[in-house]
Amino acid sequence: MRLTSTHVEMIRNTAQAVFGDIVRVTLFGSRVDDHAKGGDVDLMVEVEGVVEEPALLGARVASRVSRAMNGRRVDVILKAPNLKSQAIHELATRTGVVL
Repeated sequence: MRLTSTHVEMIRNTAQAVFGDIVRVTLFGSRVDDHAKGGDVDLMVEVEGVVEEPALLGARVASRVSRAMNGRRVDVILKAPNLKSQAIHELATRTGVVL
């Protein structure tokens, strides 16, 4: 996994600040591969409750993490009971690393 422990803690804290204490964050995509170079940060944020305004809240997490990582591109997908599950959620669950 190509994130520092400081980045992992910051990502978890950011997701908790936006969605509450009960949140699970999974890193997936190229940052999981220790041998890859570059790449954006792909995150799946899972919550147990209904998410109102998912686009706004996902963008809020992405922008805060991006700023903390000196402008690195960050993509956030959300997984919640009221949101439609898609193939990308399955990929993140299957190949990702829980932070």
